[in-house]
Amino acid sequence: MASDDGDPLETGQPPDGDAHRARLPIQTVRELYEVHSRELLAFLVGVLRDGHAADEVAQAAFARLMEVGHEARAETIKGWLFKVGFHEAMAFRRRQALQGKTLKNYTVRRDPLLANETVHDELVRREDVAKLKELLAELPPDQQHVVRQRMYEGKTFAVIADELNVPLGTVLTRMRLAMEKLQKWWKRDAYPT
Repeated sequence: MASDDGDPLETGQPPDGDAHRARLPIQTVRELYEVHSRELLAFLVGVLRDGHAADEVAQAAFARLMEVGHEARAETIKGWLFKVGFHEAMAFRRRQALQGKTLKNYTVRRDPLLANETVHDELVRREDVAKLKELLAELPPDQQHVVRQRMYEGKTFAVIADELNVPLGTVLTRMRLAMEKLQKWWKRDAYPT
């Protein structure tokens, strides 16, 4: 391990008062990334069938490695990393399914005749879209930006994080908080007390 007098982010050592938050040294994570990233990414592409999603999940797995990888034994770190990658991939699939289901309920279909919608259904759907846009405008700007980039422009969370120059976890948290608020506000407006 590195010395105690270095930068906590470089040494992996916690700052004073944070003894319970030990981390794997950055250099160790870099070395493990060099050794295992290609194989992990290939594995995740096989699981997710989507290169961009696999890249996003691989980043999450290495972030997890940095956070709690110090708890794994050195001789089993590759298996640990693949197991974490697999669990992250399954969580990613669940989130995508939930987001897709939620968005499907609130977006306008391009051709209502293909879905046999009545004029009434189309008007209700348009009202729902207008309401959702109003609710979206109530979000804090940082959450609003992430939702728009992800939902309207189809960017991955990794790309959004890179463009904003913030950690991937920050972008994921902003999205989660935004979705929770939108759902809460939607229910509040649908069922006023």
